[in-house]
Amino acid sequence: MTEIHFYHLQRQSLEDVVPTLLLRSQERGWRALVKLASAERLAALDDHLWSFSDESFLAHGTDSEPDPGDQPVLLTLGDDNRNGAAMLFLAEGAAWPADLAVYERVALLLDGRDEAAVAAAREDWRRLRSGGLPVTYWAQDDEGRWRKRA
Repeated sequence: MTEIHFYHLQRQSLEDVVPTLLLRSQERGWRALVKLASAERLAALDDHLWSFSDESFLAHGTDSEPDPGDQPVLLTLGDDNRNGAAMLFLAEGAAWPADLAVYERVALLLDGRDEAAVAAAREDWRRLRSGGLPVTYWAQDDEGRWRKRA
């Protein structure tokens, strides 16, 4: 059964959090799909993943490039799991896919400074939980570590 994780971003931005979560997914041997809601945000995150660290970069591609199925991390605006990802990240208001069962884990990256996003996430939480899916809520502690809160 697909696990659903809500990550409440309060202390860090999406750009700060996504590389770490993607690297953790790769450590598990999982391919990842990052779904965004706009082409502008996709392009910005694409650029960021190439340069987020002086010591490394995160190999990835977008679904508009050739051979998206070969990418360990794929950035997309669509619902198709074109790289066979086990892990789906939803960010910046991206819509939930119709079929969650194709993923081992889905993570909603929630901007805690956006009241509309918080309200929508609460509704998503209730809907998914009432549907019987295992749902967990994660927030960062004062040191920036993710802690399970619910």
